[in-house]
Amino acid sequence: MTSTTSVVVRLKLSLLRNGLRQSAGRRAAFVASAVVALLFALLQLLGLLALRGHAHAEAVAVPGTAVLALGWAVMPLFFPGGDETLDPTRLVMLPLRPGPLVRALLAASLVGVGPLFTLLVLAGCALSVAHGSAGYLVAVIAVVLALLVCVALARAVAAANVRLLTSRKGRDLAVLSGLVIAVGAQLVNFGAQRLGSAGLGPLRPVADVLSWVPPASAVGAVRSASEGSYGVAGGQLLLTLLALALLVAVWARSLNRLMTAPDGSTLQDPDAGAADRPSSGGLGRLLPGGRTGPVMERALRYVWRDPKTKSAWVTSLAIGLIVPVFNAVQGTGSVYFACFAAGMLGIQMYNQFGQDTSAFWMVAMTISSPRDAYAELRGRALALLVITLPYAALVTVLTTALLGAWDRLPEVLGLSLALLGAMLATGAWTSAGFPYSIPQEGHKNVAPGQAGLAWISVFGGMVASALLCSPSSR
Repeated sequence: MTSTTSVVVRLKLSLLRNGLRQSAGRRAAFVASAVVALLFALLQLLGLLALRGHAHAEAVAVPGTAVLALGWAVMPLFFPGGDETLDPTRLVMLPLRPGPLVRALLAASLVGVGPLFTLLVLAGCALSVAHGSAGYLVAVIAVVLALLVCVALARAVAAANVRLLTSRKGRDLAVLSGLVIAVGAQLVNFGAQRLGSAGLGPLRPVADVLSWVPPASAVGAVRSASEGSYGVAGGQLLLTLLALALLVAVWARSLNRLMTAPDGSTLQDPDAGAADRPSSGGLGRLLPGGRTGPVMERALRYVWRDPKTKSAWVTSLAIGLIVPVFNAVQGTGSVYFACFAAGMLGIQMYNQFGQDTSAFWMVAMTISSPRDAYAELRGRALALLVITLPYAALVTVLTTALLGAWDRLPEVLGLSLALLGAMLATGAWTSAGFPYSIPQEGHKNVAPGQAGLAWISVFGGMVASALLCSPSSR
């Protein structure tokens, strides 16, 4: 009789193979990404092996294992569509019990580029601190346990949040991936600069603490066994094994609930209709009357509800704050970097009508005179100012405070607001003169064949805004 594990593993391989058969472009992208990932993993492996015998090798290997496990934990939240097998509800109609299903899915999770990448990096972390026969023996066990903990952690997180990840809120959660990447890149840059000047010594206390936190405790056990502390090494391995058992138990419980509980999408909510009814109160009462108020409300609701609009806003808000603040904290910034926030936010004014997609024709039917068109653009600009004006001022004040340049605050604040105003003006003009389509499906923000129009619209407007804010000669 064929086991469940072998069937699920073959299913995973079939999904991968059939996905690559869809197009040559997809095959090329997969091969290129796999080659890059494996090359990076091999470089990491060689770099970690070069640390053998270094006094601070553990300060790199143990935190590196913890960071790797953290990546496995958050990936299902921000990229739920990356692996079809992460959604166990696809198997809900099959007569499967949680125990065999957990073993089968755990084995299937070990198939792919990600697990191979993790295996190479974990091997480098373990071998960098391994010495002697006992150390190498514990290293083999540690790598296997750490890899299983990483995979089980990802599966447990995905199973516990599968209802969220397959809903609209889950898709909106993926919008935050850009923010996490932007913040993470700046944190890595900041930490690398600090370590470059101070060395690896400051990481030693962190490594001592993480050596008792699974799965980093498995790499800590390798160091302990290499030093002859076999009891400590056994305790650290046991801690990793207990963490693996706990994750598998939580995962099995989540699977049991998913396979037996009714799907909320099939249940009728008596209050669902009331939630969808429009309300005359709330935001509408705070906005101006006439056409301006409804236009502002519609634009603000797009920011909150439309995934692509929300993604653009989240990225602009994050990068507009990260660049000036992080440079100020590192001591390499300038108060004029605060204008970066106004520049990033001002871009949101460009292509206002293209952002409406097919709903623009309903807006166009309500415009019967230049006065209506002016009120439409004014309402959209005011909606942006509700968010951008206080945010740009906040970033300017915060950057000035971090640099201690209070005497230049009026100058920088005035320049930042002037740039924001200039970008709103040029954005309104380019929105009317150079609109381009934004596909509703997929990840592209420009329709095929209109990329040149988008570049001209955005960068032309940015250059014009900078010229409008430049000092005039007398």
